[in-house]
Amino acid sequence: MADIKKKKEVPAAEEYIESVLNVRRIAKVIKGGRRFAFSALVVVGDQNGRVGIALGKSREVSSAISKALKRARKDMVAVPLYKTTIPYTVTGKHCASHVLIRSASKGTGVIAGGAVRAVMEAVGIKDVLAKSIGSENPQNVVKATIQALKKLKTAKEFARLRGKEVEEIIGKEKTEERNATA
Repeated sequence: MADIKKKKEVPAAEEYIESVLNVRRIAKVIKGGRRFAFSALVVVGDQNGRVGIALGKSREVSSAISKALKRARKDMVAVPLYKTTIPYTVTGKHCASHVLIRSASKGTGVIAGGAVRAVMEAVGIKDVLAKSIGSENPQNVVKATIQALKKLKTAKEFARLRGKEVEEIIGKEKTEERNATA
């Protein structure tokens, strides 16, 4: 019998924030002239800790964007949040792009450059400090940002890895405070 692969459900578009970061035109030279194609880089997020990025390619801009949006909705990753920021400082690297993301106090806002800012707003992070170092290529910066966000873990995950309770790691007072805000 043939193996039947289940396709992931692609949720409806109205639940998500979608932003097009980059559209590139590619020219292929053939005998009769040039053939143009387009690639579109998009970020999709639910502003509640889930984000996805994708690259779509097509002969028309609109179909390249729609392909990218569909794939980004399908390949979303969960990001643990602490109140309106991230739990701790993380770094990400992809090719020549490095991204440093630091948690910030309430009211700071999103202090980040173009591609990193789009990802932070899609995730739903309201207070964060981010610095992009090295290559400014939007594809590499976004991939480095996602890689950094994938490194984040919740207090429950750290407790499970260490074989302890959450209270033992962060203290009883902070646990009560965390549960009150969550």
